[in-house]
Amino acid sequence: MASLQALEDAGFSPESWRATAGASADLIVDALLGTGLDRPVAGDYATAIAHINASGLPVLAIDIPSGLNADTGQAMGAVVVADATVTFIGMKQGLLTGAAPDYCGRIYFSDLEVPRAIYDAVEPDAQRITRVRLMDRLGRRQLTGHKGHYGHVLVVGGESGYMGAARMAGEAAARVGAGLVSVATRSSHAAMIAAACPVLMSHGVETPADLDSLLGNATVLAVGPGFGRGEWAQGLFARLLEHRVPMVLDADAVNLLAADPLKQDNWVLTPHPGEAARLLNCTTKGIQADRFAAAKEIQARYGGVCVLKGAGTLVAGTGGQLWLCDAGNPGMGSGGMGDVLTGVIAGLLAQGLSLDDAACLGVCLHAEAGDRAAEKGERGLLATDLMPWIRQLANL
Repeated sequence: MASLQALEDAGFSPESWRATAGASADLIVDALLGTGLDRPVAGDYATAIAHINASGLPVLAIDIPSGLNADTGQAMGAVVVADATVTFIGMKQGLLTGAAPDYCGRIYFSDLEVPRAIYDAVEPDAQRITRVRLMDRLGRRQLTGHKGHYGHVLVVGGESGYMGAARMAGEAAARVGAGLVSVATRSSHAAMIAAACPVLMSHGVETPADLDSLLGNATVLAVGPGFGRGEWAQGLFARLLEHRVPMVLDADAVNLLAADPLKQDNWVLTPHPGEAARLLNCTTKGIQADRFAAAKEIQARYGGVCVLKGAGTLVAGTGGQLWLCDAGNPGMGSGGMGDVLTGVIAGLLAQGLSLDDAACLGVCLHAEAGDRAAEKGERGLLATDLMPWIRQLANL
């Protein structure tokens, strides 16, 4: 059992926590099972966890909520639902993704004064990333800079009925700082997109050949928002794959890739768990059972960078590195959020960031923008609510 001093070192104070949570004078301290759990919880342990969860008392988990897998964040059958978790020595990656957010409550950490040299000698399985730590990748703009210095993003998408997806991706690329943004979409949508957001150069495209004049100017492609999987999308996608510039693939572009697998080193793939399952020919449940392994396998199989979206978004980099962003909130579970992320990453690529840096910074910037926008409430949060925050955060 952790000492009271260790809890205080982690920043946890039972008194202040009760005051904040409105908790009673009693609480349950969960230390039933530790970080080595590798099989479903059953028998007396499952019964004990059921009693804890039914008690109505606040619960403090020590190191990890009992029943949660420390490596994957998978619920191993019965799991303690904690109001707070105090963890020690090393942050367990399973606390930050998968099912974990539903069980951990607020997380506190203490290194218990482990010497820095010990940490330096251990290669982490994954690294937690934040926007602040990555902002130096953008650098300061030259006083003589102009739009030609900051790249030209071409967004390709917007099948009939899905114009908004392409428009949001384009605006996000512009808001994060791309110099120029064009949108290739259905002809019936082009004028409406230009009217809704005049900074976007919107072009009607009906055949693969219609892309040729646009591809000559594009330095980055953002493919998939509102794309569909019909003949129109298939034809455009095949033509785009011939153009060797950095690209971000999202939504149905990812689904088209899954149907006809190809490995390239110049793209960022941004699947949600369902799309990831198609890429690996498995189930969504299989992806969520070990998100870390899934992200690494997608990257190894398809190349480039994989951004596996969801609670605790993962980035599997070009060299096999894993990064985790634990910002973001449930309010971001609404239509268009992925389209905005696609635009943000594409806009960062346009400004010269590497695939790894653009993916990591883009994920963090997008998640933090979502958190800022959610300060007025998570329910009813729209993807377009992130736009002013994206601009502000890209300049802090």
